[in-house]
Amino acid sequence: MSLPQAPEGMLTPYELTHPVRLHTLVLLRWVAVVGQAGTLLVAHLWLGFDLPMGLALGIVGLSVLLNLSVSLRRPSTARLTDREAGLFLGFDILQLSVLLLVTGGLTNPFSLLILAPVTVAATILSARSTIGLCVLSLACLSLLAFFHLPLPSVMGGSPALFDLPATYVLGIWAGLWIATIFMATFGWLVAEEARRMRDALAATQMALGREQRVSALGGLAAAAAHELGSPLSTIAVIAKELGREVPADSEFADDVRLLQSESERCRQILARLADQPDINGEAPFARQPISAVIEEAVGPYARDEIDVLIEKADAEGNPPSGEEPTLPRTPELMHGLGNLLQNAVQFARSTVEVRLCWDEAGALVEIHDDGPGFPPAMLASLGEPFLSSRAGDDGHMGLGIFIAQTLLGRAGARLEFANATGEGESGALIVVRWPAAYLQ
Repeated sequence: MSLPQAPEGMLTPYELTHPVRLHTLVLLRWVAVVGQAGTLLVAHLWLGFDLPMGLALGIVGLSVLLNLSVSLRRPSTARLTDREAGLFLGFDILQLSVLLLVTGGLTNPFSLLILAPVTVAATILSARSTIGLCVLSLACLSLLAFFHLPLPSVMGGSPALFDLPATYVLGIWAGLWIATIFMATFGWLVAEEARRMRDALAATQMALGREQRVSALGGLAAAAAHELGSPLSTIAVIAKELGREVPADSEFADDVRLLQSESERCRQILARLADQPDINGEAPFARQPISAVIEEAVGPYARDEIDVLIEKADAEGNPPSGEEPTLPRTPELMHGLGNLLQNAVQFARSTVEVRLCWDEAGALVEIHDDGPGFPPAMLASLGEPFLSSRAGDDGHMGLGIFIAQTLLGRAGARLEFANATGEGESGALIVVRWPAAYLQ
């Protein structure tokens, strides 16, 4: 199932959830600028470190100039593309690396901050941009381990150079390498899962909104049919009276007969429209038997070469006892069941069997197709967004079952997925269960 398209002029779910606002990165850089400048001043003026303050503050000033330039050229509400955000964070890595270069390299305890841009990138950027920034950070760490100005300090009241053993510096370098790779990988995986879920939920909301608009249109048609019924009846009565008054050989006889036939045709059209269910639950067919709901849901996806067999029976093939329960005909229910039935019809070779069963505990709908079935390795993950669930399902984004599970869950149902295991049976098996509290 493809991701629903947003109307022209509106942001798509990807555009809403992936690119970061310029204001966010500018604000983070201002925090970094204040932190860097404050640390330099405290170390130099209070702790007495003999740092190259002019050069160090000049490097910090580059971030200030870039922030001011970007803020003046573009509005704070602007959204950066993946490439632009990657370049933005890449500059931060290079700026911090140069600042560390003149303040002791990896012997500077603040070298740990080089992890910050990589971590931010992992949460907002694509895998390619994150990998690129990770490689840049690792390269800068390697250079800082061997090339840097010594870190001046005050020891025993006199200036001295703060020098660490090479083995210890190598350990810091290895630790920062491992931390960079781990933070980038872990952060990206967690953020990607959140992005996938947001996109899938946005697609679900768009699909539900489309179904609700269709249902609302049906309710509007029913209301219009009710309102137009009275004037149309009056027109029909007048047309019949005219038919009796106008002689058969009159030049107006054909027009009167045409008026009568067309008014009768309008009456039949309005009668069909009046049968449409109302989304507010006030129409006679707001709740329907389970079998009627299934027949309506599968209707748009019926294919001549695929037989859809609907049977009312329990697991042993016996007719269920008691009156057939009803379900509310809501957009969530119809779209969710429609997705499952569409999936079954799409992958079936010749037959889709739908078994309905109910008792005092609840009701179930069992959908079994004779297609290739679900890949066994994916059974435990079915219902996750963007998971292509069937063998040979090329070009599908794997949202159909996720949307069905989400919408049917809102309608009180619970889904189970399996492959048929009976003798001579094959194909996918989906079971939808409702507890008795949702039935009437």
